[in-house]
Amino acid sequence: MPVQPKLIIHGGAGSSLQGKGGVAAVRQALYEVVEDVYQQLAAGVSAEAAVVLGCQLLEDNPRFNAGTGSVLQSDGQIRMSAALMSGDRQRFSGVINVARVQHPIDLAEYLQTSPDRVLSDQGAAELLRELQLPVYNPLTELRLQEWLQERQQNFSRTMAGVVAEGDVASEARRGTIGVVALDQQGHLTVGTSTGGKGFERIGRVSDSAMPAGNYATGEAAISCTGIGEDIIDECLAARIVVRVTDGLSLIQSFERSFSEAQKRQRDLGAIGIDRTGAIAWGKTSEILLAAYHDGVQVGDSLEMPVEMGCGFS
Repeated sequence: MPVQPKLIIHGGAGSSLQGKGGVAAVRQALYEVVEDVYQQLAAGVSAEAAVVLGCQLLEDNPRFNAGTGSVLQSDGQIRMSAALMSGDRQRFSGVINVARVQHPIDLAEYLQTSPDRVLSDQGAAELLRELQLPVYNPLTELRLQEWLQERQQNFSRTMAGVVAEGDVASEARRGTIGVVALDQQGHLTVGTSTGGKGFERIGRVSDSAMPAGNYATGEAAISCTGIGEDIIDECLAARIVVRVTDGLSLIQSFERSFSEAQKRQRDLGAIGIDRTGAIAWGKTSEILLAAYHDGVQVGDSLEMPVEMGCGFS
């Protein structure tokens, strides 16, 4: 019998959405992606195809820090990272610090069938040429102005902002995007994409292209967002999945993992689905930009109380 598809996406984590206008704008952007992707899942596409589509749509929205609208590193260049992991094959692929591509997730998808499945900047650039993908500039005027202003201040901020409302940079930072899907065949896939944290040292590697930030097996699939270094230190995505595999429920795995992260004062968030179709999300930051479709309704985490660490559907 076909399984009821499930879907959850995120557009980052942070500390503010600039009031109701910000919430409404972000909610609309997330819901449009959820509805478009879930329609494909309901029509029978694979979890992998759905995740790639969801990531592409989020990468194309300059409101989020991935693809178009990615932040600039300290030298004024955009370098993006993305990963894809198939749960049923338990296969990870990704690119690190790639430039001049519209959809970094496309490269991660291609590498699912490659014997060399994670490529850094030079290898990813060569793959771009090999696939004959068009050269694309993901820079937006807002990101450029943000970088120019910060350069005048000697890069005193440790990371860039993420657009939450209109053309104003907010404090809703840590703008990775991610998609987790369960398809009608019961297969799980997860994808995560990011422009990095902004103003960082050249060569810094994000958690998004590591199993720490993007991980799936046949039991569960997790995408993370937040401070990449904190996610790496917790090995958060893999930790949650292992706990599900060891017998905890998905929400129990989230609650234990986020309780531990909170004690260590980490700044992060995550979304996930398990093989039963349970959907969960968690955060230590004030805001998690997540939305989901459970087959019956669309919901989100945008106005989850600050003190609430985890939620589920």
